[in-house]
Order: sequence, then structure tokens, then C-alpha cells
Amino acid sequence: MASGGSSSGGFAADERGPAATVDSLGLQMSTSEGEEKTSKSSSSRLSGLLWHGGSAYDAWFSCASNQVAQVLLTLPYSFSQLGMASGIVFQLFYGLLGSWTAYLISILYLEYRTRKERDKVDFRNHVIQWFEVLDGLLGRHWRNLGLAFNCTFLLFGSVIQLIGCASNIYYINDRLDKRTWTYIFGACCATTVFIPSFHNYRIWSFLGLVMTTYTAWYIAVASLIHGQVEGVAHSGPTSIVLYFTGATNILYTFGGHAVTVEIMHAMWRPKKFKAIYLLATLYVLTLTLPSASAAYWAFGDALLTHSNALALLPRTPWRDSAVVLMLIHQFITFGFACTPLYFVWEKLIGLHGCSSLCKRAAARLPVVVPIWFLAIIFPFFGPINSAVGSLLVSFTVYIIPAMAHMVTFRSPQSRENAVEQPPRFAGGWTGAYVINSFVVAWVLVVGFGFGGWASITNFVRQVNTFGLFAKCYQCPPRPDAASLLSPPTIAPVPSMPPALFNATAGIFAAPVPAPAPSPPHFILGHHHRHRHHRHGL
Repeated sequence: MASGGSSSGGFAADERGPAATVDSLGLQMSTSEGEEKTSKSSSSRLSGLLWHGGSAYDAWFSCASNQVAQVLLTLPYSFSQLGMASGIVFQLFYGLLGSWTAYLISILYLEYRTRKERDKVDFRNHVIQWFEVLDGLLGRHWRNLGLAFNCTFLLFGSVIQLIGCASNIYYINDRLDKRTWTYIFGACCATTVFIPSFHNYRIWSFLGLVMTTYTAWYIAVASLIHGQVEGVAHSGPTSIVLYFTGATNILYTFGGHAVTVEIMHAMWRPKKFKAIYLLATLYVLTLTLPSASAAYWAFGDALLTHSNALALLPRTPWRDSAVVLMLIHQFITFGFACTPLYFVWEKLIGLHGCSSLCKRAAARLPVVVPIWFLAIIFPFFGPINSAVGSLLVSFTVYIIPAMAHMVTFRSPQSRENAVEQPPRFAGGWTGAYVINSFVVAWVLVVGFGFGGWASITNFVRQVNTFGLFAKCYQCPPRPDAASLLSPPTIAPVPSMPPALFNATAGIFAAPVPAPAPSPPHFILGHHHRHRHHRHGL
């Protein structure tokens, strides 16, 4: 099914996966043959445990891990823009909306694959992707539309992960600026070219979810223990621009199902995917709601200038652990976002069916270069999430799936012969059309319209404030290194007029009960000024 890994191509594949093999001929084996087969079986079981994942549990881990990712750190920032009540409501609302459209994508995938397999098409060495589903069901114009939006979204999704890596590591080691860290992590993330497909993310998706779970609860508990900062204010929403910017960031949060088709294709039984995304969303809400609410309660409006919530928490071993775990998880999520792009590139150059892992890895490297470059141009951690959410996610995973579902099953015959009927709780076909129409209208007007206007306005402000290729976005000011290294210079007293001399001494010297002679008083004042400059006060 997924190229580059051992997988089965049909819906009726053995649930036990590729490690489960049976000696169907029932032949008598010699002792040496039995030992050899036992050794191979043990190796196969270990490989299956860590590498070959295709169960419903693997799909759940992949969906949940890919959904929360680095956006966990920007949700408190969104709460400061939206306010507490709106932040909670939008999370619940977009979580439900995202689960519905993920369900639509899964239904369209099953419809496409069933039709193709009736025509004896073999997918054992080919990974089905979203644009191919649109092509098979609706034609090349839909294919081109889906391909353009999906690839652009995944491209910038990878960019965001790279920016997040640089933003996080800076809070552990600020000896290098964020742009330099982006160079370093760009090279590290390029190693994802060696992961063949989503079929091989079993251990990574499991570890990724464990890491984000720790980070989310660390932010929640640490914020509550820290308590509210002095003079904390919760004035959000303060402007319509910030309000819709925060809303589109949450739209982006629950729009992680751009890789739904690839995750389904990696399953041994894709029909089991139906409610997996909804269950993953419910778990993600147990992470995002407590962490964002607690951080906003503790820091309030200070989050408006700190899009990464970790920036406001005191440095402790617990916080450093959260940073390191998020770095590893962002590496994993970078692979999640990039792997579909690797597939598209392989199909374009004719290497998708190649059995050589090294040859495919080398061919994938050109995909990483533009991602690396864009992360250096637009290092705006937080605002870029909103821009991507409004302009790309809105169409990729909300509008296009809803419209494609309506058009695919517009005729009575197609609805009658559909592989999957709409759930009864949704009201059957009529209810499905009503929900789809609402999704298209809401996301088009609120997500793309108002959200696009607000997020682009905010994004342009970041460009005007920090500039493109910003060396260290939202970094705290650092003292001038030259002034720290140079010794204090003391001007000779006779060269300074008495009036100016007294004024200078009065500014920098601490008041004393009795007057002191002028030269020592001046020296004390100059030394005090230098000491304050050294500590950045």
C-alpha cells in the first residue's frame, strides 16, 4: 500500500499486519529451518512493533500527534487576542467542524478506492493522495485545485514547524540567534527524507503524542503555580484584527487533516478510520483547553507580545524538558507535513515506485530547500499560523472537501450506490448537505474573508516591524557586547565645566547624607552607570 514499506493493498488485509505470516502449505520443517524462521519471526515482530504501523490505534496516534503539534504553544497567544470565552468556544466549534470534514475526506477516499479496485487497480506500490481522489471522482480541474492548495498548505506547514524549532531552542540556548538555529534545524529536519511513508511512523507518532501531552500539562500546571503576574490584565479582544487573527489560528489548529488520505492509506483496514479523527480531536481538546486557559489567566495581555507561551514561564528543568520534547515532536511533525510533498515530487519525477530507499531519499532533498528558505524569510512564529489558516487551511481541509462531497453525490444514483451512507445522527443525505453548505459558507466568510483580512494585516505589521529575514523575532533586547568589554573611561575633572559636572553627578550618583568631594562623587556616578549598563537595567 504505502511505497517503501511492507503493507497490504486491499481492504481485507490481515489486521495483524505484515508481521503475521502463516505457513499455508503446512510442510514439515527441519530443526535448523525452524530456528531460522523463529529468528526471522522475532526480528519481524520487533520491526512491526516499532516501524510497521497500520492499525486503527496507529492512525489515532498519527492524527492526534499531527493535530496539536507546535500550535499548542501559540494557543495562549490566540486567547489573548480572542478573550477567554471566545477562545474556548472557537476551539470546541472548530474541533467539531474539523472532525466533520475529516470524515468527509475519509468517505471520498473509500469511494475512490473502491471504484478503482473494482477495475483491478493495484495500490501496493502506490500511495493514494487527496488530489488523486479528487481527480478520480471529479476530474482534472478539481485535481489541480486540490493539488495547489494542499501542497502549498503542507509547504507552509513544514515552514511553521521549522520556525517553531528555532523559537523553542532559543529559550534554552540564546547564544545563537533564532535565524542561526533555523539553519541548524533545517539540516536536521532534512533527515526525514529517509522515512518511506506514514506506514513507518508508528513509534514516532506515539512518542510525539506523549511529548505534547507532557508539554501541555506542564504549561497548565506551571502557569497555575506561577500565579497571575502583577497588574495582569485580560482586555481581549481589543480589536477586530486581533480577534479574527486569533480565530484563524484556532481554525489552523483543527485543520491538521490535510494528510488524512495518506494516513488512511497506511492502515491495514481503512474502513475503520470513520471516527478516528473525532476521537483524536476530543483528546487534543483535553490538552489545548487547560494549557491555553491557564496561561492566559496567569499572563493575560503579556501574551500579545509573546506568541510562544514558553517565553513567559521561568526557566526550570521542567521547562527545559518541555522545550526539548517539543523540539523532537516538531521534527516528527515536520516529517508528517513533508511526506505528502515527497510523494508528489516522487510521482512528478517518476521515482515513486522505486524500491531503493537511498535513491528516493536523495531525490526528496530538493523539497526541503524551499521550506528552509521560507522559514528564514518569514520567522514570525504565531502570526504566520493565522495567515496559513485563513488563506490555505480554509480551502484545503474545509471548503474543498465539503464541496467535493456534495458534487460527488449530487445524483440519486451516486447516493444510492455510495460505499458509505451519511450517519443517521447527521440527518442522512439532506442533513449532510445542510452541514456541508454551512461549513462552506462559514469558513468562506469568517475564516477566509474576515480571517484572511485580519491575519494578513497582522502579518504585514510584523514585516514592517521586524523586516524580512529577521535575525531574532521577538527576542528580548541584549546589552551591547562592545560596551560590556570596554573598560570605563573617566574624564579628567578640569576638562568639564563645573555646572555640567554637577548635573552629571546628580543623575548617576545615589543620594548621600553628606556632600562628598567632586572627583570621587563623579567617579562613583560613572561607575554606577556602567554597572547598570552591564546588567541591562
